[in-house]
Amino acid sequence: MLLNLRQIEVFRAVMTTGSISGAAKLLFVSQPAVSRLLAHTEQRLGFSLFERIKGRLYPTPEARQLFREVEHVYAGVRRVGELAGELAERRSGILHVVSSPSIGHMLIPLAITAFRAAHEDVKVTFQALAFRPLTQMLLDNRAELGVVILPAQHPNLIAQPIGEARLVCICPYNHPLAHRAMLTIEDLLPYPLISYGADTPFGSLVEQMYQEAGQPRRVAVEVSSPQNACSLVQAGAGIAIVDQFSVRSRTSGEFVVRPIAQSKVLTASLLQSRFEPLSQLAQAFVDTLRATMREQGFELASGQTRSAGQALESGQTPA
Repeated sequence: MLLNLRQIEVFRAVMTTGSISGAAKLLFVSQPAVSRLLAHTEQRLGFSLFERIKGRLYPTPEARQLFREVEHVYAGVRRVGELAGELAERRSGILHVVSSPSIGHMLIPLAITAFRAAHEDVKVTFQALAFRPLTQMLLDNRAELGVVILPAQHPNLIAQPIGEARLVCICPYNHPLAHRAMLTIEDLLPYPLISYGADTPFGSLVEQMYQEAGQPRRVAVEVSSPQNACSLVQAGAGIAIVDQFSVRSRTSGEFVVRPIAQSKVLTASLLQSRFEPLSQLAQAFVDTLRATMREQGFELASGQTRSAGQALESGQTPA
């Protein structure tokens, strides 16, 4: 038996509020009306949606599973409402951008500012997200363009390199390492290291640097992101290896930055759906972002850059 929209609405209201009375208030109907429709729905389905214990409703396992699917439907409905609102505002266009936090603290805001100067009637939405929710936004078509600084491989996404930066060492002012122009991994060993879990992308990169130097990586303080590492170094908790994208987003003078011999290179990449061509607005934003990368010193090494149209229209993921 297929549920109709009213039955789904009542079921969701009861699940959301946890009671018949709450659902009635949410839907602006009487409690008996909600009770009757809920009982009718259970009868037609052939199984119970709620257990009634001492006057309270408790969802059955079947109800919880059904509710997860209902929430997916409502997420789509909300997106339709948002799009209708955007169309009603008669905007010239809208661009949804997502990025990794490291690049989202400064480079993306700079690019958005420059883009908006040339496209005043365009609405831009921007979120800095962890990798998994970021890719899900693109796969669900809730964002048109993503920017990441770690390798991204998904059969339904296309990646295009757009800039690069190295891992560097940061330390407090007046620290012994601050007096050296170039550092090695061996130079870092005597000092408390602020670093990342071995099962994280950044942790894996830093671990590789220590392994290649034949040295153990002993972590004094474990953090989840380079931004957290920057804050701890500023507070004097130790030294850290972070990416130059994160360093550039911090206020000058917070700590000392030093290059590391044989450090890893991070490549910033554009991500988009393999099945949706970029809009003209997104193409214009890509050009603006590329220019911002050049201005900030993060341009790709010679020979790696292709135009957005070449990479994205070909449907190929760059190596």
